[in-house]
Amino acid sequence: MDLGVLWFFIIAFFFVGYFVLDGFDFGVGMSLPFVSKDDTDRRVVINTIGPVWDLNETWLIVAGASLFAAFPEWYATLFSGFYLPLLIILIALILRGVSFEYRHQRPELAWKRRFDNMIVWGSAIPALLWGVAFANIVQGVPLDAGHNYTGTVFDLLNPYALLGGVTTLLLFFTHGALFLTLKTDGDIRDRSRALATRAGILTIVVAASFLTWTVLAYGTLPAFFLAAGAAVTLIASVLANARKREGLAFGLMALTIGLAVMTLFAALFPEVMPASNDPANSLTIANASSSPYTLQVMSWTALFALPLILAYQGWTYWVFRKRVTRTHIDGGADAGAQPVPDAAH
Repeated sequence: MDLGVLWFFIIAFFFVGYFVLDGFDFGVGMSLPFVSKDDTDRRVVINTIGPVWDLNETWLIVAGASLFAAFPEWYATLFSGFYLPLLIILIALILRGVSFEYRHQRPELAWKRRFDNMIVWGSAIPALLWGVAFANIVQGVPLDAGHNYTGTVFDLLNPYALLGGVTTLLLFFTHGALFLTLKTDGDIRDRSRALATRAGILTIVVAASFLTWTVLAYGTLPAFFLAAGAAVTLIASVLANARKREGLAFGLMALTIGLAVMTLFAALFPEVMPASNDPANSLTIANASSSPYTLQVMSWTALFALPLILAYQGWTYWVFRKRVTRTHIDGGADAGAQPVPDAAH
């Protein structure tokens, strides 16, 4: 296989990992006001992702670094043309991370509510804008002969891209609610299950609309089958949640998000940044990739590093696999973003 093609799929894998893992982080953050009745509830919700949220975000760093090294032309065009949306995502992620660390530093409820609001918005804004960004990449943007973006920020806010943003927002929201059913008990678990059911029904409608539009307008045969698989697993996830099979529901939702992201990359292939104004200006795997030597060195590095990353991530989730309960929170200090062992177990 051509190394450029190989790295296209490796980067797709990194983004699948990021959206699946940080996706439920976003969903938990957005679910905070819907499933919490008091500060102890909010501490339970936050502690479900306390040990893993920063680890999940490293997938974005790896994806961005790999994109820069393997496809420098794609990286340059994407980050210069989408500068403002990506900057807003970065600011939202910073504010969310700060909130996890600072909300428990003072006892006043008003202090905690401010940071809780930052968690909610710091989760919702990236969840929306990531969908907008990837939808624009798939449908194409105006590029000049030097592969520079020639549109405006408002050109990115087109109907297809906004529908993509709402789709990722709802997918992550439902994903987070399902994660809470898996990691909590009692009233929070019941409220999370009910929230996941309501959100899941709306997600089915919106996601089906977006994936259908994608396949009909930009899709290929592989994209069609991937989109069909995403639709089936999404419906199955909502049904499993209704039957109180939270582990199965969460796994199916993770698979749904993975298939949806792969649908976008399949619709994109073999281009990496289509030009909507002139196909001759499009960036493809061939004209955007690094030299064969660079890709060869990266391939050997990934061969040794990737299994270690996956093993460490799996070990972390195994260590913090148990449910977070109100009893554990009431019995120990507020651990904020890094729960004490009792709060995590």
